[in-house]
Amino acid sequence: MTAHGLDSAFASQAAFRAVMKCFARPGEIRTLDGVAAPAPMAPATAALIRSLADYETPIWLDPSLSGVPAIGEWIRFQTGAPLVNGMRDAAFALIGNPSDLPEFSEFALGTEEYPDRSTTLIMQIERFAGYAITIEGPGIKTARRLAAEPLPDDFATRLTANRELFPRGIDLVLVAGEQVMALPRSIRVSLEA
Repeated sequence: MTAHGLDSAFASQAAFRAVMKCFARPGEIRTLDGVAAPAPMAPATAALIRSLADYETPIWLDPSLSGVPAIGEWIRFQTGAPLVNGMRDAAFALIGNPSDLPEFSEFALGTEEYPDRSTTLIMQIERFAGYAITIEGPGIKTARRLAAEPLPDDFATRLTANRELFPRGIDLVLVAGEQVMALPRSIRVSLEA
């Protein structure tokens, strides 16, 4: 393996470990070593996809990302992952425009027997600031403030409805540049005053 190949392998392992730590500690922000990819794909989104996807990992792109052919080409070249048209067929859904976030029910929510057969959403935002909710649940000592923008106005309501499906439901990763935060289906949320 070349030095570049080793660097790439180590970077993928680091991204994988970082996102697993994010899921273990919901709402905690981590910084990844970003990966260069065609705009508007964020560096952390690219790092996560390169780490998590392979030729058996169907990926759905929202219109803001699917409308840039270079993004699909980059994903196929880097991972071999197939791009799918159906949201329910995707293991990962990449959301480049959070204001047009589809309803969670349009994605695979898993089954009672196989809750892991759900879609994980990787949603790009501008920054971890602004719109705030409080989250609680496994991996959070008491409660944690989550601030991110832009998000849909009904984001907290969507997360609450998603929690009610547990153990089914989607898992969500928010990405801002090289920063990531995970919101697993197990969290409980409330709007801040």
